[in-house]
Amino acid sequence: MCGIVGIYQSKGFHGNPGLLLQAAEMLKKRGPDDTGAWNDEYIGMGHRRLAILDLTETGHQPMISDDGRYVIVYNGEIYNFQELRQNLGGQWRSNSDTEVILAAFGKWGSGCLQYFHGMFAFAIWDRLEKRLFAARDRMGVKPFYYHHSEGRLIFSSRPRALFALDKSLSIDTDEQALRLYLECGYIPAPYSIYRSVKKLPPAHFLIIDEKGLRIERYWDFRKLRPETSWRNRSEEDLLEELEEIISRSVKSRMISDVPLGAFLSGGIDSSLVVAMMKRHSNRPVKTFTIGFSEAAYDESGFASDVANHLETDHKSEHMRIDELLALMPTFLEEFDEPFFDSSAFPVMAVSRLARKHVTVSLSGDGGDELFGGYHYYQIIEKINFLYELPDAFRRLAGSAIGVFPGHQLRLLAGALSQSDIVAAFAFERSIAKDFSGFFNDDLLKKTYGIHELFTKAEKDFSDDLCPSEKGMRLDALLTLPDDYLQKVDVASMAFSLESRDPLLEHDLVEWAMKLPVSWKLKHGVNKYLLRKLAYKFVPKPLLDRPKMGFAVPIDAWLRGPLKDWGEERLQDTSLVQWLSLNQSAILDLWRLHQSGKRNVHPLLWAILMLLDFCGRVRSVN
Repeated sequence: MCGIVGIYQSKGFHGNPGLLLQAAEMLKKRGPDDTGAWNDEYIGMGHRRLAILDLTETGHQPMISDDGRYVIVYNGEIYNFQELRQNLGGQWRSNSDTEVILAAFGKWGSGCLQYFHGMFAFAIWDRLEKRLFAARDRMGVKPFYYHHSEGRLIFSSRPRALFALDKSLSIDTDEQALRLYLECGYIPAPYSIYRSVKKLPPAHFLIIDEKGLRIERYWDFRKLRPETSWRNRSEEDLLEELEEIISRSVKSRMISDVPLGAFLSGGIDSSLVVAMMKRHSNRPVKTFTIGFSEAAYDESGFASDVANHLETDHKSEHMRIDELLALMPTFLEEFDEPFFDSSAFPVMAVSRLARKHVTVSLSGDGGDELFGGYHYYQIIEKINFLYELPDAFRRLAGSAIGVFPGHQLRLLAGALSQSDIVAAFAFERSIAKDFSGFFNDDLLKKTYGIHELFTKAEKDFSDDLCPSEKGMRLDALLTLPDDYLQKVDVASMAFSLESRDPLLEHDLVEWAMKLPVSWKLKHGVNKYLLRKLAYKFVPKPLLDRPKMGFAVPIDAWLRGPLKDWGEERLQDTSLVQWLSLNQSAILDLWRLHQSGKRNVHPLLWAILMLLDFCGRVRSVN
């Protein structure tokens, strides 16, 4: 795991290695073990290394190919690199996957991406053709930010390094990103919070030379259709196939020259990953859990039961939930875009714990999106029939339901007021829900929201998907990379810990897309087939419990220890107006939350993260 930076200029690179090393220093936590820089007359590239494979000097980056033609900076892991070495043949100077990427690109060009199993963001400079090639992994585990203008491309693992490379880059906020952030809770690619900075979307590569910039998609799960014949396959047959794919994926992600372990919550996904790790390990698997004194937030007991059953070397750290607030400075420092997802706090805590013992940790991310783990999917499946009724009747039913008290009924009423089932899912997934008025009218006219984002994305799906399948794919396409995976990447890298995601192996993703929904949501049970596989390794009573996730009491914090902090930011009129937000509407939202009449902390927290972030950016520029 590493940090990369670079700058290409078609009219000539006018920087120096010192500038590149200075920018790379901004990514030191991503790569504390080594640093390097390289440049020629057109490009400069810098690197920070977290040594995982080949801990020797031969793994140093930037790395130059044997023939001297290609130069690479790379962040990530290619898990099948040893197999590719055998296929490529030749002599090897190192035991690193970096050298394999160089050789594969030299042989296959952009086609090399079809051979890679892994997570990655890398850039390769072709010294002969004077061309830069860069790519991001299929599911968006690793980030890639860039700025492009007039024959110039600056890139990095995080935005902060871009501004170190070019202090003239504009810090103006992208209004489209701003709206999507306050409706989705994240900023979907290709947008970033900055108008001057973009994100390369997952499963895309870019090429830039004197002819200009082009960006292409190289892998796409969107059109994959559920296999109708699989509905009639036996459960045993499907379980055997699923087990083989996950086992192979976990085994490949256990390759490491440094200590390795796993996050363990005691839920379906992480428990299954650890069970597979046990199969491929000749010693107890190291597992890590954060526990809390407050029972409503504590999963450590469940994790301990699973750890005992799987005989892991288990480490658990207990704290009071409010002690997570001590991580607030780290949270604000490490997320160099506004970030809404407060579960990053416990992810940071468990990453900090794990890093005391290992350098690599496996996680269970992706199981919910691929196999139907969230309750949203069953809800839209159940209410879909109402969208076959006349709009007026459905909206009338929604209005009638909305009269009754209760959070869930209010949300149902809001969903029924939407134009179609995709819009209803967008409403469910939005953090803004039925609140409006916090954007200025001019911004609303110039931008689009979560409804349009989801509707546009859904048009690229296979046209025979049911509502729950559409919801899963929308989450896998949008929410997963730009919320959940960014959260884990930044939170783990804050402690120089590499996190790996076996359930996001692209073979497994494709298999899950082909699996009919009847094997995901069956008899009212979510993640049905994945559950059945997990039960094979962990007793059912240990796994069957309500889903908790990494909940954090933001609602109480905003009425207690963070109240003054929040009010100070909301009262900053110049900052609110600079962001084209309606301060009066936001203060009304704040007072509603403080009154206890309604818990609106998701939207409030997102607004406060935005204000705090932009306030800090303005103060240093």
